[in-house]
Amino acid sequence: MTPQTILIIIIGITVVSYLFNEVLDFINLKAFKKEIPGEVADFYDPEKYQRSMEYLHTQTRFSFLTNGLGFIATFLMLLLGGFGWVDQLIRPLVSNAAVLALAFFGLILFASDLLNLPFQLYSTFVIEERFGFNKTTLKTFFMDKIKGYVMGAIIGGALLCLLIFLVNQIGPLFWVWFGLVTAGFVLLMNMFYATLILPLFNKLTPLHEGELKNEIEAFARKVNFPLDNIFVMDGSKRSKKANAFFSGIGKKKKIVLYDTLIENHTTPELVAVLAHEVGHFKKKHIVWSYLISVIQIFFTLFILSLLIYNQNLSLALGGSVQAIHLNLLVFGILYSPISGVTGLLMNLLSRKNEFEADAYAKGNYNGQALSAALKKLSVDSLSNLFPHPWYVFFHYSHPPLLSRLKALT
Repeated sequence: MTPQTILIIIIGITVVSYLFNEVLDFINLKAFKKEIPGEVADFYDPEKYQRSMEYLHTQTRFSFLTNGLGFIATFLMLLLGGFGWVDQLIRPLVSNAAVLALAFFGLILFASDLLNLPFQLYSTFVIEERFGFNKTTLKTFFMDKIKGYVMGAIIGGALLCLLIFLVNQIGPLFWVWFGLVTAGFVLLMNMFYATLILPLFNKLTPLHEGELKNEIEAFARKVNFPLDNIFVMDGSKRSKKANAFFSGIGKKKKIVLYDTLIENHTTPELVAVLAHEVGHFKKKHIVWSYLISVIQIFFTLFILSLLIYNQNLSLALGGSVQAIHLNLLVFGILYSPISGVTGLLMNLLSRKNEFEADAYAKGNYNGQALSAALKKLSVDSLSNLFPHPWYVFFHYSHPPLLSRLKALT
């Protein structure tokens, strides 16, 4: 295909993707029931319910603005050859292909983040503050950004340099070797995320002795769950929203509880939430998800190997010569319909896994306690109880609350 044809396809995919997601957001917004239904009135008081509706409307309207501006910026960069212009601007200053790619993506990502900064600040310190969620200070906000830049430069930069090296030195079979490295990297992140990465952003402290720790350890022994440590994370440092998860692959697991979760839930509810997480382990959801992700990695890299050496991809973005970083950018857009389908399938699998983990918690601990915990989590986070079915189908990795409660009865 000619560069002009490739550009038309790229722009077409970008436009269709934007419009499709905006339509989904719109119909999801309209699906909200204005009057509180009887099925949720027992745990969602009318004032709180109206507050959740206002939260959804505010977030969605704000996303219309940010998504629209992001689309316009991307559309103009594609139409006017902006990405090629950036490449030509940097190229005379850098001769090494890996350094050129790092400079290109670094400049593009930094400029994008800088343009988004006012909207990020507004979302955090106006919208989230207005609805009582935000606990982040300006210092924490910007420190998170700096740490994110450093982590992205180290990890992302290393992976990008390796990819460029393999593409140039090994040739079309680069995808096999890079796939092995990427699969190993994902495995290491799953194993050591709570030990190496999380402490850079949050403080983890061992759960103190008491009823909660005793109940968690007793449940772990009962179901033969290989528990290593139980930590409390200072989630309240940034938000009032709560969560819990475990980290690690192998014989030892670390359970992490948000301090906001502990504050708002009873001991049986907390153990029920952890029983749900243990259900993922017992049903081997973690292992299967990892294996599927590895298959996706190799499939994606194989498709990339068919396009990475095509000069017309770089020319389509306004480049003057073939550039691996421009081809990577084009590939990301051209591949997005396929990644959309695989993402949809992964969401279907994820929702099935959530039902199975709920069933495990019900069968091995207490279904009523889990239901109570899910209700509290939903109310406290002002979640949308009545999302549009199509929005759920395309975007939800977890089933809607009412579907989970029905399955638990």
